[in-house]
Amino acid sequence: MNNKQHVRGRHDARSLALETLIHIFEEGAYANIAVNEGLQRFPLKGPERGLFTELVYGTTRTRNTLDWALAHFLKKDLAGFTPAIRNLLRLGAYQLLYLERVPARAVVHRSVELAKRYGHQGVAGLVNGVLRNLIRRRHELVFPDLEKEPVQHIALKYSHPQWLVSRWVEEYGIEATIELCRYNNSPAPLTLRVNTLKITREELVQKLARRGIEAAYSRYVPEGLVVEGWPGLEEVEEFQEGLFLMQDESSMLVAHALKPRKGALVIDACAAPGTKTTHLAQLMEDTGQIIAIDVHEHKLDLIRQNCRRLGIGSVKAMLGDARDLNKFAGHQAGYVLVDAPCSGLGVLGRRADARWRKTPEGLAALTEMQLAVLQGGAAAVAEGGVLVYSTCSIAPEENRQVVEHFLAINPDFEPEDLTGVLPGGIIREEQQERAKKGILQILPQLHGIDGFFIARLRKKRGAGV
Repeated sequence: MNNKQHVRGRHDARSLALETLIHIFEEGAYANIAVNEGLQRFPLKGPERGLFTELVYGTTRTRNTLDWALAHFLKKDLAGFTPAIRNLLRLGAYQLLYLERVPARAVVHRSVELAKRYGHQGVAGLVNGVLRNLIRRRHELVFPDLEKEPVQHIALKYSHPQWLVSRWVEEYGIEATIELCRYNNSPAPLTLRVNTLKITREELVQKLARRGIEAAYSRYVPEGLVVEGWPGLEEVEEFQEGLFLMQDESSMLVAHALKPRKGALVIDACAAPGTKTTHLAQLMEDTGQIIAIDVHEHKLDLIRQNCRRLGIGSVKAMLGDARDLNKFAGHQAGYVLVDAPCSGLGVLGRRADARWRKTPEGLAALTEMQLAVLQGGAAAVAEGGVLVYSTCSIAPEENRQVVEHFLAINPDFEPEDLTGVLPGGIIREEQQERAKKGILQILPQLHGIDGFFIARLRKKRGAGV
């Protein structure tokens, strides 16, 4: 049966949000893609555009909490309703529970209008009754006790899957888990990487200021800028000229961890779209050669486009599988980066729907592939060369455990101290010992940036090819 349903009639922020939520929850569309497609078809302006994106991302992010709240006022499970009514109830509940600036009367009125547009009078009456009950009796919504049921409390209050919260409570404790969930629910910072091949950080700050764009120095990396509340930066002239690109600080730390010397041969094993590749080229002042490999032909074009815009000539994009780098004869590199495909559990704050797509089974399936990719990268490292493994995950089985397994079966590699290569401040006191053994886990609740894992390894001299 095809679940695809479209709300009929003209579109405002709420009706377009409803249609977009149906695409996300019923058809499996990715939230960011669904939002962009919705705005392309119906280009809302000004406050309506802002309200639309808030409604879609907010309702998506808080889905489990909304379903729990609605269940208090429904005689049957939400699953028993049509996709349009199910998501209309979620949309209304989100506004009533999370958007205090929106008048409750307006929320109910517009929701009833949409119910009538989609269905019959009885459906409209149900929507009206449920939302009015939610207004009158929201004080009855009491989360499970934090002390007695910490996992259930955190999962519902901060809108995260129970299985994830359970893992984090066991690993980090209750308070740190709450901070992590809060971080994931906060607006993700917009961080720029200054293209130091063309401009200094100070000069770019001044250029952006003349456009009314305030940019502050990032906390950890010397080429980072943080911009708040300024969407559409890809449209400004400075972006088109290749003076910067968007990249989170934690992602920028990866190139610093590899720290290639000028003129070196570098292999980026999982390179698309070329964000870290071009950063490596910056650090090398566009000397030497970087072989950027990806398994998808169309993604190689993204690497080439980024290089052209940034004015980088030292990158060669090649089609290939990172698990079989040893097939690239003659490419024994002094530096190899393996930024492995991962669960993305460190960047949940940037993807509203991602938390609901992850499963424990999915994590288990990833680790075998990640080890294979790391093995492939290792095959291309020259004697005495450096191998960096990174992910945007905070799951130990994707990170530390993969590296430990790799070192156990590859005695020709050894961990190398990270404290001397990473910018100051990123390695906390309690992380020093592990960082000296080549491992750093960046945590959103600890560092205030995206979650990332970085390991630096070196191939022993005399170990052979």
